[in-house]
Amino acid sequence: MAGLGMGRGVLRRKPIEHIEETEVTEGTQLERSLGLWQLTAIGMGGIIGAGIFALAGAVAGSTAGPAVVVSFLIAGAASAAAALCYAEFAGLIPKAGSAYTYGYAVLGELAGWFIGWDLLLEYTAIVAVVAIGISGYFGFLVGETGLDLSAWMLGAPGTGAGHRVDLFAALLCLLIAYLLNLGIRSAARFETTVVVLKLLVVLLVIGVGVFHINTANYHPFFPFGVGGAFTGAATVFFAVFGFDAMSTAAEESKDARRHMPKAIIYSLAISMVLYVAACLVLAGMQNYQDIDPESGFSTAFKSVGLSGIADVIAVGAIIGILTVMFTFMLGVTRVWFSMSRDGLLPKWFAKTHPTRHVPTRVTWIVGGTSAAIAGFLPIAEAAELTNIGILLAFVVVCVAVIVLRYRQPELPRTFRTPGMPVVPAVGIVFSLWLITFLHWQTWVRFAVWFVIGLGVYFGYSCRHSELARR
Repeated sequence: MAGLGMGRGVLRRKPIEHIEETEVTEGTQLERSLGLWQLTAIGMGGIIGAGIFALAGAVAGSTAGPAVVVSFLIAGAASAAAALCYAEFAGLIPKAGSAYTYGYAVLGELAGWFIGWDLLLEYTAIVAVVAIGISGYFGFLVGETGLDLSAWMLGAPGTGAGHRVDLFAALLCLLIAYLLNLGIRSAARFETTVVVLKLLVVLLVIGVGVFHINTANYHPFFPFGVGGAFTGAATVFFAVFGFDAMSTAAEESKDARRHMPKAIIYSLAISMVLYVAACLVLAGMQNYQDIDPESGFSTAFKSVGLSGIADVIAVGAIIGILTVMFTFMLGVTRVWFSMSRDGLLPKWFAKTHPTRHVPTRVTWIVGGTSAAIAGFLPIAEAAELTNIGILLAFVVVCVAVIVLRYRQPELPRTFRTPGMPVVPAVGIVFSLWLITFLHWQTWVRFAVWFVIGLGVYFGYSCRHSELARR
């Protein structure tokens, strides 16, 4: 009988019709203060940055060549199909947690648990990867100024002679945690300001770089074959789904039902146009074999005699990629907060600050964990912790939007995914396809995390969830 009850338990679902009324208890409220353009800025902050400043050069040089443009288009197409599904859910279920909450409400507790569990690891790892990428530009600036810093603080063990810790990357993670703990209103104001500065830097890259393109650098366009472009797409994928992390802030939006769907679509559309233009400039300015994997745009501009602009880009990259860290740390803390409020993790984590109304406890834990990853793992190893869980989250959301459309067609949707069920099916196929291009090490780490998650769920979560208590 106990086994039968547990079997039914993993399938229990959050009641969508009453989801807003039943979850908020004293000490677990978030503040609704974000408008449409602040949400859009958070989404763009998560999308624009890592792909342009940290990953475009690395993928072009070792995986795709000039076809890095195609890599971003493939990743963007898969992301767009999923984004339309997220937009429908964001207008229907305006709660913290994003894919975790959607999966829980439609597919059941166990499905929701595993999506949330995966996102905890992958969002945290993304914060660390981006911090390491910023540190690469910081190293470029240090080299330009002639400063001689101690080798021990310049990189993770194994990344260079005498390197013991990437101190700058670790400190950045702690800085973002501090900013988020100031409260969502102050943090969003910072994010919006920095996103504007970042957009100006990207437009500078495109506007000036286009005059220094050598079309000979586009040949061969597929030096690693067409497969290299798809492998590159799997690698850069996390750079085009900031809308996923942004949707975790639904509970802090003034009018989530109307604003969240618009913010998701606006942020992805604007970002993809800028990504494609910037990658065309990068691949045209330098031969793919000469592109620096860590500070691609700065070294590209320096190679054509524009050292001043190279320095501006390096500064802009450091400032701008901070917004990516902000968006994904916001995402992981809201997923953790939501899972804890639902009882799947200890309620202690769901407590919010009495005046700032932010989950301070989980924010500092995530800040410290991402700092440790950024400080002591090389970027390649940290990056292997990302992507597979996000792709699976996309699959779950695309499946869930189809299931719910047929199960409860009468629900009040402020946005409806077009082309049902073709568009969600495209998102499912693209995501599963991209998963096959990930390295085997990613699968091993995912399997280990999956097994740990099984132990936590059946050892604690399934008995302590709010739905089980009811």
